[in-house]
Amino acid sequence: MGIIIKSLQEISLMRQAGRIVAAVLQTLIKEIRPGMKTQELDAICAQELAEWGAKPSFKGYHGFPGCLCVSVNEQVVHGIPGERVLHQGDIVSLDLGAIFQGFQGDAAVTVGIGRISPQAERLIQVTAEALMAGIAKAKPGAHLGDISAAIQLYVESRGLSVVREYTGHGIGREMHEEPQIPNFGLAGQGPALQTGMALAIEPMVNLGGWRTRVDADQWTVVTADGSLSAHFEHTIAITDTEPEILTTLPEES
Repeated sequence: MGIIIKSLQEISLMRQAGRIVAAVLQTLIKEIRPGMKTQELDAICAQELAEWGAKPSFKGYHGFPGCLCVSVNEQVVHGIPGERVLHQGDIVSLDLGAIFQGFQGDAAVTVGIGRISPQAERLIQVTAEALMAGIAKAKPGAHLGDISAAIQLYVESRGLSVVREYTGHGIGREMHEEPQIPNFGLAGQGPALQTGMALAIEPMVNLGGWRTRVDADQWTVVTADGSLSAHFEHTIAITDTEPEILTTLPEES
């Protein structure tokens, strides 16, 4: 069932890992621009992580070559940084994991490059709001399915679709721990949530249908129908009261 945070030291290290992820993502959002290659974002990410004294969670994970997942337009997740050039009107999902003193943080955000279409703006907004709807259900005594159902209801009630083949996850000393957290499901189902659980909740939402396929590089997941996709993620800790978002900066809390 993944890590249960039991000590002040553990929660402190989880917070620091999360804040590093948040800070690096903030830097990437400031730097991203038309004409930039996705591998330039990866280079910035690597430098920023090193300056924070953290290691990338993704680099080398099952052979993944980058520090950062950069997924553009119809790409859902796991986009490999490379020669692709970003253009005005693109939407870009940045997914980052960091390891700090043995503890992990993981978060994702989708941003537009310059002026984007109203449909893309709405997709990004709904995905970000669906993440918060799921986080709001992460309380002791609730069930895992309450998070999943809240995300699905929020997205589908707005005419969009949630990706079903990829899920959120527990997190702690390892990037991927139990339980898996689908972005669809039934309220009241699944294991009960406990104080101290650390979870990475991450809705992936498509403008079209929910089905996906894996590209020829064997990593990049794309929408089966070529529609736009957005991805937001936070690492959270379940507390006795409200869930604590760990992948945020103190002034954002």
